[in-house]
Parts: sequence; C-alpha cells; structure tokens
Amino acid sequence: MYERKIIPNLNCGFDLIGEVLFGKWKIRLLWFINEGHKRPSELQRKIPDASRRVLNIQLKEHELVTRKIFPVVSPKVEYSLTEFGRTLIPVIAALGQWGDENEVRLRDVILRQV
Repeated sequence: MYERKIIPNLNCGFDLIGEVLFGKWKIRLLWFINEGHKRPSELQRKIPDASRRVLNIQLKEHELVTRKIFPVVSPKVEYSLTEFGRTLIPVIAALGQWGDENEVRLRDVILRQV
C-alpha cells in the first residue's frame, strides 16, 4: 500500500477538498457512479483513458464510494456513493456547469500551457 512521505497540509477547506478529490479521474468517477454506472466495466468504458488499476485505486480512496461484491460465480462488483459521497454531487455539478460556461476560455488557457 502507498505510504505518504510528506504529511499533507490540512489548514483550510481547500486543502481538505484537494486531498479528497485529488486524482485525475476521481471527480468523473463520482459523477458517473451517481448517474448509475456502477459496474467496473461500465466505468472503464466511460473513462477509457484510465487503466483499470488506477480506477480501482481511486475508487478505494476515502469514504465517498462503497463497493458491494455479490457472491455469484463470475464475481460481480458494484460501486455506489456513500451518503457522504452524495453530498459532493451538487459541488461537482456546479464545477461542471462553470466549466461548460467558460469552455472556450479554459481551452485557450490549457492550450497555451502545452
């Protein structure tokens, strides 16, 4: 298991949110699970650029998602948001809306950095 070498700075809400939502795919995973995509294969299809390993790591972090394993032949796994994870959905929706409203400007900023 990964062990941090540097203790995170947790002095304010931004630091806390950054620690919980850090990860290239975390916000998208939470959003897609909220939309009803609960199986690992469904999430992999929604985010094809992410490896299954990375998705699994990000799904196990923190207390935002629960994993249910069904005792059947050919094991079946489903993810769902915890009550705590569901409280993030309005925040993620607001960020997505802001991104959509500022798409052109954000693309310009990103492409200038490349």
